[in-house]
Amino acid sequence: MASRKGDRRERELVNKLDANGFAVMRAPASGSATERDLPDVIAGNGERFYAIEAKASSGRPIYLDAAEVASLQYFADSFGAEALIAVRFDREAWYFFEPDELYRTDGGNYRVKKETALSEGWDLHAIAGQSEQSRLF
Repeated sequence: MASRKGDRRERELVNKLDANGFAVMRAPASGSATERDLPDVIAGNGERFYAIEAKASSGRPIYLDAAEVASLQYFADSFGAEALIAVRFDREAWYFFEPDELYRTDGGNYRVKKETALSEGWDLHAIAGQSEQSRLF
């Protein structure tokens, strides 16, 4: 997310993770600003550790290119964290996916539709281990 709106959304995600017991850091130099493989957000709560790529949309499908996801997975593996894709559509909550849960396009990229996020995505309480549907990584 390389826009002012994207920056605002990343800060919103950081604040929500913080409010749910995570130590969290935003990497504002992620993406095209650096040659290094950096996620948008790194979060951990002593039990769960995540490297997160955050994407937001007004309602259109969200696309991630294969290289972006590969960079996220490389960082997560090297750091000892789980790679997550966080998506947020306007007027909706954040939803989380492991990269291999996402739809792959014919070109090898990744796509998340709003309907998929709402029906199949994990909410913040699930990834924090605060719900009966807790994500077990």
